[in-house]
Amino acid sequence: MANETLTERERQTLAAEPRPQREHSLARVQRVPWLIAIVLLAAVGFLTWKAYFERAEGDPVASAMLAFEKQNALTVFASRFEVVAESTDERGVLGVPILKAHQAMIVPATVEYRVDLSRVGRDRMTWDDGSDTFAIKLPPLQTTVPNLDEKSARLFTDGNFVIGAAAQDMLKNNSAQAERKASEFARNPEMLAMARKAAKDAVRQNLAIPLQVAGYGDVTVNVTFDGEKAPAQ
Repeated sequence: MANETLTERERQTLAAEPRPQREHSLARVQRVPWLIAIVLLAAVGFLTWKAYFERAEGDPVASAMLAFEKQNALTVFASRFEVVAESTDERGVLGVPILKAHQAMIVPATVEYRVDLSRVGRDRMTWDDGSDTFAIKLPPLQTTVPNLDEKSARLFTDGNFVIGAAAQDMLKNNSAQAERKASEFARNPEMLAMARKAAKDAVRQNLAIPLQVAGYGDVTVNVTFDGEKAPAQ
């Protein structure tokens, strides 16, 4: 009876011994999918870093080029102002003026100032590692064709007899005159100075933040246009 009891205990012991091993094996099996997922995530992260960020590491100019990618032009400033145009129309018989009319037009105009980023390559960028200074030289500003808001234009017409053809001719002439005057006004030194300042601020901001994110810290960004002297270091 004792032998039978001992044998029974032995059987119970033998039956109980493998449980921790089976549980341990099961735990290992359950951890395998998580380990695979972690490895796959790490691989994807590494490949993403290789594809998008590695080429900019250690190269501030490459980081700046990334900031300009997919941007053909950067609108930096817009100016809205009013332009005055005047025209006179005379019509007569046998060279003798009989009908004379005058038309003045005050029309709002909008002009945008842009930087052509497609012309800004590595040759226009320099990096001074000693002073953590990034310098970039921009091409001349471009101005758009003036957008005349003729629906909001104010017309003043006077004359002894203004026929429809004369009014149309004066309106057409005033529109062309207003566009020319708006272009001239947009290129005057004061307007260009304001637009250049806005362009420098915009480009400086567009570069300083990506360079900080790339790990270059508090970088000084100097922006100049063709023909301007770079600021003293």
